Amino acid sequence: MVAIAAAAVLAGCAGGHSKPIPAGYAGPRAHIADSMAERGGAAADIFYLSAIDGRKIDDSVAMTAKATAGHGLGLVPHIIGRDVPARLSTFTIAGSTQRSAPILALLHRNEDVSGEVQAAPAPGHSYIVTGVLGPGYSAVWIQDRVTGAILGRKIEAGTPGSPPQK
Repeated sequence: MVAIAAAAVLAGCAGGHSKPIPAGYAGPRAHIADSMAERGGAAADIFYLSAIDGRKIDDSVAMTAKATAGHGLGLVPHIIGRDVPARLSTFTIAGSTQRSAPILALLHRNEDVSGEVQAAPAPGHSYIVTGVLGPGYSAVWIQDRVTGAILGRKIEAGTPGSPPQK
């Protein structure tokens, strides 16, 4: 019953998202992909792009929730990428722990971090949203796949090297 309600909510949300490339944009493009780090069969940390210039877009958290619905306690990751305008933009990026079932989110600690990065991706370049999530420190950033250079800045919460919280 909970899975059906969650799927209905997700289906309603998916219709309200914009395309990453705005209508009428004919300029150069770059590619930004989401990523994940597994935490076991029922959980993963997903790092993703959720909006460009304030416009919500499809992301891997919503796609994973949709793919996981009806699969019991097994998480079904669905990590996506998309072309974006290669121009100065404000990118909303995030990292969050995703669980296969709502009850697991209530029983386990979930980490998250999010924020905005203003940057201009280079035309033709490929980037990945990546990061780390932990109880004392979490961060998310956009990284060039070839050079490893960070696009814009890191979004950080907590203190690097902090001991885990109990």
